Amino acid sequence: MNRLSNFTTLGVGGPALKIVHAHSEDELIQFVKAADDANEPVLILGGGSNLLISDAGFAGTVIRVESKGNALEYDACSGGMIEVSAGEDWDKFVALTIEKGFADLESLSGIPGTVGGAPIQNIGAYGHEASETIARVRVYDRKAKEVKTFAAADCKFGYRESIFKSEKDRYVVLSVTFQLRKGEQSLPITYAELAKHLNLNVGDRASVVEVRKAVLELRGRKGMLLDSSDKQIMSAGSFFINPIISKADADKLPADAPRWPQPDGKVKTSAAWLMEHAGVAKGEKLAGAQISERHVLALTNSGSAKAEDIVQLAKTSQKRVMEKFGIELKAEVQLIGLDLN
Repeated sequence: MNRLSNFTTLGVGGPALKIVHAHSEDELIQFVKAADDANEPVLILGGGSNLLISDAGFAGTVIRVESKGNALEYDACSGGMIEVSAGEDWDKFVALTIEKGFADLESLSGIPGTVGGAPIQNIGAYGHEASETIARVRVYDRKAKEVKTFAAADCKFGYRESIFKSEKDRYVVLSVTFQLRKGEQSLPITYAELAKHLNLNVGDRASVVEVRKAVLELRGRKGMLLDSSDKQIMSAGSFFINPIISKADADKLPADAPRWPQPDGKVKTSAAWLMEHAGVAKGEKLAGAQISERHVLALTNSGSAKAEDIVQLAKTSQKRVMEKFGIELKAEVQLIGLDLN
């Protein structure tokens, strides 16, 4: 019953010493304090969608965050300030904001996981990131043993980065407050694939309802929507982050390689493009692990995979990209009891 494979979207992971369910903010803090006082290792678990846990499991307390609730403040000038509990389902929250007439989260539709994971990973998709709308984050500071509030400017947000990720054993996210526009028009469409799907030009806007529908369609085609009946999407989503490299290294890539210039002069390129052009094939298998037949970035559990199978398949992909392009692929998923070195 305590097998962590039951709580992850990859469906792998050994037993936990103890699993507790935090249904409120107070319970979450109490469970963390109790484990810390007992000097037990702690693993905070949300939706289990960005996680690969070893077959040996976790020799400590796993705290599943299931806190619910949100509160809205609205005025005509600043729009909506919505504080959301960490355990709320992310996509249901996005759908709710659109239903209530707010914009700015539409491009982040369909991302699996909970609201609490959004600031940790600074989740993003189709040209936008959660940090664009986060106003503040409330956390329990395990070192100071107190609740703190971080303004967005203090969260050290970057591409799939934040202070909550770099100091992951210190901060436990309790709630996140988002500042959203009231309106029916989306943010500018900055991602070419999404613009094409909507028959628009990059930079155009569309209704938030249309953008959400298009994003869900695109994610569905790639097997990036959760569906327990579909083995092709027993995955952790995108396994690797898009590499950010120097301009000199970007200039060495083939002309058709994707390039997204960054504010600091570096260049982001596509992990999926690198993998495909290094010979990583959709549908490729290694024991029970498989590269998705729909999207090369998704490493999937075909039904019998062990964590080590997925690690070895990931290492094979890394090796091919390094040999072909001299670029290191880094994991986007959180690895527990495992590494890719």
